[in-house]
Amino acid sequence: MATKQFRRNKIKARIRSRVTGTAQKPRLSVFRSNKQIYAQLIDDLAGATLVAASSRSFADKANKVELASLVGKQLAEKALAAGLSTCVFDRNGYLYHGRVKALAEGAREGGLNF
Repeated sequence: MATKQFRRNKIKARIRSRVTGTAQKPRLSVFRSNKQIYAQLIDDLAGATLVAASSRSFADKANKVELASLVGKQLAEKALAAGLSTCVFDRNGYLYHGRVKALAEGAREGGLNF
């Protein structure tokens, strides 16, 4: 019987076989834990993180979906300051729903194109 983690790892491997990031068009990778959400723009060719943002930098007591949207906007702001305007989205095996969707929409509102 497959567990949730096993299922997510299968989906993650399938996504990563198709999605890669470059210096001009990095990969926006999302990781969510029970309490926090993290996002980073990754250049897979160089194996380097270009820009990162997380909900740990926000101290206010907003709900998790609102925090995810703020993280997306913060990531977009940092990316534009670094000269990056486009990326490819890697949902990392999570469903495009809830916090992951809020982060993506926040990044789009902030000015990232994907």
